[in-house]
Amino acid sequence: MKKVRMGIIGIGAQGGAYAGFLAEGKVAHMTIGAICDIDPAKKAMCAEKYPDIPFYDNYIEMLESGHVDAVVTCVPHYLHPEMGIEALKRDIHALVEKPAGVYTKQVQELNEFAATKPDLTFGIVFNQRSNPLYQKVKAIIDSGEIGEIRRTNWLITTWWRPQGYYEQSEWRATWGGEGGGVLVNQAPHQLDLLQWICGMPKKVYSNVKYGYQRDIAVEDDVTAILDYGNGATGVFVTCTHDVVGTDRFEILGDKGKIVVDDSKKVTIKRLLTAESEMSKTMSWADVTKIFMGQGLSQIYEEEVLEFESVWGAQHIAVLENFAANIVNNTPLLAPGSDGIHGVRLANAIHLSSWLGKEVEIPFDEELYAAELNKKIAAERG
Repeated sequence: MKKVRMGIIGIGAQGGAYAGFLAEGKVAHMTIGAICDIDPAKKAMCAEKYPDIPFYDNYIEMLESGHVDAVVTCVPHYLHPEMGIEALKRDIHALVEKPAGVYTKQVQELNEFAATKPDLTFGIVFNQRSNPLYQKVKAIIDSGEIGEIRRTNWLITTWWRPQGYYEQSEWRATWGGEGGGVLVNQAPHQLDLLQWICGMPKKVYSNVKYGYQRDIAVEDDVTAILDYGNGATGVFVTCTHDVVGTDRFEILGDKGKIVVDDSKKVTIKRLLTAESEMSKTMSWADVTKIFMGQGLSQIYEEEVLEFESVWGAQHIAVLENFAANIVNNTPLLAPGSDGIHGVRLANAIHLSSWLGKEVEIPFDEELYAAELNKKIAAERG
C-alpha cells in the first residue's frame, strides 16, 4: 500500500481541516478515501468542494464501501470508542480524535478490542506529541538531566471561550453531549503531555467550579493537586474565562528546572551540583552569597530554546506518522491505547470534585460512570 485512503467521519472544523490537508497533498502516503456526515448542508458543501470524493451519511456504510483503508473520528467525544471499534471490526485502521472517550470504562473497551487486532494501526490525535518543544522537554526528563522530579506546575488558562461559543451547538458543554467542559474539550492535550512527560500521578485532589463564569452545566474552572506517590507533587490549573490567559509549565528536579512559557520558549537551568548535595555541603557563607544574588553562574547553567509553531504542522505530522505506521511500520508517536491516560486523569479530577475528597488512581470506574449518569439525568430534568 503506497497511499492510505482516509475516511473522514464528521466534516466540521477539524474534519474540514484534515480534508483540506489531504486534498492539497500535504500528508505523505495519505489521500481522502471518503467523507461522512449526517448534516445535509455538509453533503452539499462536499459535493461542490470535493466532487470526486464519495460521500456517506452513515459511517457504517462508509466502512463497508471499500473506499477507505482507515478512518479518523471527528465527532462528539462519546462516539470515538464506538466508531473506533466498528472500524477495527471491519479491518479498517482507526485514528481517534482526542479525547479517546468521555470515561475510562468505554475507552478500556476500545483498547481491549484494538488489542485483538494487532495487525491494524490504532492511533489517537495527540498532535502536541509531534511538537518539537515538548519532544525536547520529554527527552530531557527521560535522560535524567534534571534528576528526579520533585514538583510539576502547569497553569494553562489560554482557553478563553465566551458564552456564544457554548451556544453554537446543543451538545456542547453538556454532560450528555460532551461529557464535561474544559477538561474534555480544551485541556486534553495538556493532560496527555503532563502524564507523557512526567508520569501519571497516584492521587488527585481537586477544586472544580461548574458554570462558574459561564451559563453552562459543566466545568469552566479547575484547580487540581497531584500526588505522584514518591513525595513529588503537582498543581494543574485551567479555565475558560481568562481573556488574557497564561500558559506556563514548570518541572522542578533535583538537578535543575525546566520552564515552558507559552508553548514557545523553554528555559532549562541545569544545576552543576544536585540540590541535595548542595544542601549537605555548602558553607553558610556561600549560601549567603546566593541570597544576595552573587555567584549564581557557579550554581547552574542556563539554556534558552525558542520554538516556532506553524499552524497545522503538528496535525499533519500525526497524520503522516499514522500513514507511515500503516505503510512502513514506523513507530506511532501516539498509540491509540495511550488515550486512556488523559481520560483517566480528567475523570479523577471530576470524581474528586464530586466526592469532595482525594481520589486514588486507578479509581472505581463503575462509580465514575454512575456519578456521570446522575449528572446526565439531572441535566435532562
